[in-house]
Amino acid sequence: MSRAEHISRLSELELFSGCSKKDLQHIARASDEIEVPAGTVLMEQGAVGQDAYVILDGEAVVRRGGRKIATVGPGDSIGELALLDHGPRTAYVEATTDMRLLHLNSRAFKGLLAETPALSLKLLGALASRVRDLDRKIYG
Repeated sequence: MSRAEHISRLSELELFSGCSKKDLQHIARASDEIEVPAGTVLMEQGAVGQDAYVILDGEAVVRRGGRKIATVGPGDSIGELALLDHGPRTAYVEATTDMRLLHLNSRAFKGLLAETPALSLKLLGALASRVRDLDRKIYG
């Protein structure tokens, strides 16, 4: 997949919705495309996370406490909070098909944020919006 296609996929993510094309180009350069076979565990619930993924092709199952809570596929992202906080994973994620992923490492991502402070502000706005949405879902 070309860098332009990576940028297009990144632009579709809520987390990066406020980013300019230039910001997205920087994010795409800080990421790598990887392939994983079906059965690969991408995330273990409770483990410390440092990586996030954008799904380019394939599907994965998301489980919390052993219970299936979602299936994710092309255009979805997983693990994005780990880019910012290295907190414990909130779910277990396993590839159910062969997958192509855009891999974002927190070290490279934090370096990118240090170089482009405007991107940090845009991401804070996107995260604040997500918190508000969750608050509405929980409390009405």
